[in-house]
Amino acid sequence: MASYAPGSSGPQIAPEDLLTLLAVARLGKFTAAAHSLGLNHTTVSRRIAALEKAYGDRVLVASPDGWELSAAGRQLLPIAEDIEAALGRIDAHSNSALSGTIRLACPQAFALEYAVPALTELQGQHPGLQIELITATQRARQYRSGVDIEIVVGRPDAPRSIAKHIRDYRLQLYASQDYIASHPMPQTLDDLADHRMVYYIENSLRVDDLDEAADALPRGKGFFRSTSVHAHVLATSHGAGIGILPDFLAHGNSRLVQVLPELFSKQVSYWASVRHESLRNAGVRKVLESL
Repeated sequence: MASYAPGSSGPQIAPEDLLTLLAVARLGKFTAAAHSLGLNHTTVSRRIAALEKAYGDRVLVASPDGWELSAAGRQLLPIAEDIEAALGRIDAHSNSALSGTIRLACPQAFALEYAVPALTELQGQHPGLQIELITATQRARQYRSGVDIEIVVGRPDAPRSIAKHIRDYRLQLYASQDYIASHPMPQTLDDLADHRMVYYIENSLRVDDLDEAADALPRGKGFFRSTSVHAHVLATSHGAGIGILPDFLAHGNSRLVQVLPELFSKQVSYWASVRHESLRNAGVRKVLESL
């Protein structure tokens, strides 16, 4: 790839070094940037060092939040974006308007019910767009996570990121028809103390909205706990006890019956947490739109 000289007679800046800077600026980690570019960590480090030597200034600074752009790096960012856009126009000429790799982290249920259908459809429209999907149910991380988009439960508290509301759902109580046939149907929330409850392992997630749902109910006489929401649905469907389940996973299950619908129904929201640098990527914006 030809070199780019920013009006100086010193060492020339290579466009691939600017694209590497762009990847690090968006993902905050050399390892994540290397993965997205199909490189190794050493090559990313070498390219950033070469860029700093050619430009004559530090382009990145380390912080507890990961790598951040320095003042010099922020000056180079629009140039790097112009190079990326020019390469994107070449891809568009080949009928692939969007290209590159977008890394997304989201809860398992959101991934299977919403993200996978939306993203596979998007890839059908843009064959050059590559997706890496990581499933995790957790609060938005304060530090650079190495992903372009994080989908979390509850509004994220991440000052360096933009929060975007995605969709709402409800946590409700369900039991299998077989379970109800062999156990007395609860009439009040206090009656739940006589039943085994199916939900997350205590303190495993530290997601306030999910923890509050369990805290609002009496402790059952037993439990089936898992970090997988799909395990909750299966365990409840097989009669393990009364499950606290997302409505969008339970409504279509003919084996499940809603329990105490008039007494318990907690609204929960999915939110996206996106860094400013990532949001400047057309692919990231399109993925957010599809979600």
